[in-house]
Amino acid sequence: MSEMTAADRALRWRGINHLAMVTPDMDTTVRFYHGVLGMRLVGTIGVGPMRHYFFEMGQGTTIAFFEWAGTEIETYAKPAGIPPDFPAQFDHISFDLPDADALVQLQERLRAHDVEVTDEVDHGFLRSIYFTDPHGVALEATYWVVDPTGRPADPADERLFSDTNPVPAVAEILATGTTDWHGSTVLVDEGADPA
Repeated sequence: MSEMTAADRALRWRGINHLAMVTPDMDTTVRFYHGVLGMRLVGTIGVGPMRHYFFEMGQGTTIAFFEWAGTEIETYAKPAGIPPDFPAQFDHISFDLPDADALVQLQERLRAHDVEVTDEVDHGFLRSIYFTDPHGVALEATYWVVDPTGRPADPADERLFSDTNPVPAVAEILATGTTDWHGSTVLVDEGADPA
């Protein structure tokens, strides 16, 4: 039996199935993500005091929200890309758009729905606008100027690899195609819902 190659071992990722967020008010969330952003509501789960609703962002990709009846959920507002002054594991969500015209169309739609939105921000290989949902979640909409996905990575392409002092793992990937080591993790609560 022959040894497996790195390509044989590669997982076949297809994108994000769902981002699981929390909302203090599912009705307002549905009105914003479906009504304002135009994302189709494609699934709802209701079990006891818990609701879990899914909004389509693209083929096979959704953003989903949890709401627990009778539970006080504190919300916060944090601008995208700005360091927080509180414990956090989340910065913002960026939704993918096909091109510049779609970005302008969304920007106009947001303004028509009285949602404050930035001017277009040029990040080099992608361009974006920023806004928030009704509960303070920082959102971004982006289109690729140079799409780095679905093709071999080219570290010599300075449009895409512009960090002049990358972390050691990047040097390992460039030298061997993988990282030399990885950390281990433990579950926070084995009784947690894996959805």
